[in-house]
Amino acid sequence: MDSEQQPRMRSVVSYVRRGGRMTAGQERAWDRNWPTMGRSVAELEPGPVDFASWFGRSAPLLLEIGSGMGETTAELAAAAPEVNYLAVEVYEAGLGQLMLRAEKLGVRNLRLFLGDAVVLLKEHLQPESLAGVRIFFPDPWPKKKHHKRRLVQPEFVALLASRLAEGGTLHLATDWDNYAEQMLEVCTAEPRLRNRFADWAPRPEWRPVTKFEHRAREEGRVSRDLIFERVAQAGT
Repeated sequence: MDSEQQPRMRSVVSYVRRGGRMTAGQERAWDRNWPTMGRSVAELEPGPVDFASWFGRSAPLLLEIGSGMGETTAELAAAAPEVNYLAVEVYEAGLGQLMLRAEKLGVRNLRLFLGDAVVLLKEHLQPESLAGVRIFFPDPWPKKKHHKRRLVQPEFVALLASRLAEGGTLHLATDWDNYAEQMLEVCTAEPRLRNRFADWAPRPEWRPVTKFEHRAREEGRVSRDLIFERVAQAGT
């Protein structure tokens, strides 16, 4: 995931946008598709987004945070046409590349956001509106002094849990052992989430192997998946 969406919940901006220019092909894909497929978080009208109108139908809503260059996102959306698939990313070239991939696969159930996932979740997604959230291979910030910049922190996971419908899932994946342990600890501590497995989830066959995951294997790192489910709280 090419993103620096850090959960600084007390500030509006929760990431630092990375540079990088789009290729000519990405720019053309942007011009063709962005008017119907994409929106900037910073330019959204106040309040919840009307997803049924945007997609032209009502369907379970799934959010992927940090789609990077869209290597897996387009495939995952294409494989689940019954789902309204959302992706949020801070990297314009990544969204341009994702739209290129979606075009080639004929994907129709994908919508994109450029900007801050925290703002999107807090200000434009209603509580209990998501059937699932996916965060695959977020920036690991491997140096210990930078761990506080990692996306998966208690306040952010609490926000995610509040936006998941009962039975909805939070699916995380990383190839950094200490980040996987942090993810497990943070999600286990969230009272609205329950681990569907004793600890690590079996690697789903449907999740494509990215070039970054191939590289991790070559470097001796093992990818870990975690799948947590939103549960009803006592008294609700």
